[in-house]
Amino acid sequence: MKGKTYLKVTPLHDLHKEAGARMVDFSGWEMPLYYTSIIDEHKVVRGSLGLFDVSHMGEIDIEGTDAQETIQRLTTNDIKRLKEEMIQYSVMCNNNGGIIDDLLVYMLARDHYMLCVNASNTEKDFNWIQENKVGDTRIRDMSRDISQIAIQGRNSEKILQILTDIDLSVIKYYRFRKGKIDGIDAIISRTGYTGEDGFEIYLDNTHSIRLWKSLLHIGAGFGIKPIGLGARDTLRIEMKYPLYGNDISEITSPIEAGMEWIVKLDKGDFIGKDAILREMKEGVKRKLVGFMMLEKGIARPHYKIYHKGIEIGEVTSGTFSPSLNKAIGIGYVDPDYSGIEEEIEIKIRGKRIKGEIVSTPFYPSQVRYN
Repeated sequence: MKGKTYLKVTPLHDLHKEAGARMVDFSGWEMPLYYTSIIDEHKVVRGSLGLFDVSHMGEIDIEGTDAQETIQRLTTNDIKRLKEEMIQYSVMCNNNGGIIDDLLVYMLARDHYMLCVNASNTEKDFNWIQENKVGDTRIRDMSRDISQIAIQGRNSEKILQILTDIDLSVIKYYRFRKGKIDGIDAIISRTGYTGEDGFEIYLDNTHSIRLWKSLLHIGAGFGIKPIGLGARDTLRIEMKYPLYGNDISEITSPIEAGMEWIVKLDKGDFIGKDAILREMKEGVKRKLVGFMMLEKGIARPHYKIYHKGIEIGEVTSGTFSPSLNKAIGIGYVDPDYSGIEEEIEIKIRGKRIKGEIVSTPFYPSQVRYN
């Protein structure tokens, strides 16, 4: 008889259950899917602000005189473009150009960085970095000690400012500050996974319950609510933000995924560069696109995509968009059929339902870039 599988939990787990959250297994973690409903929580974030527990995400500390060189070798973006208190979105690739993970790089100092990585990949990422580090590079997995709380929505700054002396208005998109929130030492990062203005806060586990409760109390007048992973998914799909394991993986390259903007070929050598160069020269065999359904039906991962009866690809993510009141999705298709307004069909429950490839993001970003 197989033993019972125990899921990991975040320090906020009991609060989620007390709030009546529907809990689910997400990458080995018991996490809230929703508290009221996915559509309601989605609209709360788009309309005002919502609070997310993302403490399952991984945090890896990289320090040493060769820390910068290690990250430069491991990631496709150019880490040397960063200054202190700046953040960079990037990917790590294997030797074949496949994506090991997508991540955020925080520059704490020239010889000190923090990587925020996907929960399901933390151990894999740590081992990969350890295997490929350069010279004086010290690596530490801090994930068990750090909680991450995200506050997202147009009123995020207004509410968070009440709890901190840091002038949040000077923190630009993809920038961060170290300071205190509600008297708690934290990293305050102007980032998010929703397309709304907002912040992601890193703090010691011992203080996460206190901050969570403070934010819910302070934000009550603005209709703040805790938000589950269900709405986090619909929000990110509206922005066409990729989800690791669905839209990107070790068998997809950043070029196929339309992530050329974070591949800096002029920065020098990095793992996967030769494979990416070869792919760019020869052309990709598939391309990640966004599509909208023209008939009733919701596309789900692994549903096949057709063009005039010919199979041309597969869905990787799909949902009903509460903001647009339409079914949308993401998938890989043959590049010959990847143009905007290209008519497609998705096979849903044995029937081919009409759709159309559209420009993305599906929903306009509300992020302030300066």
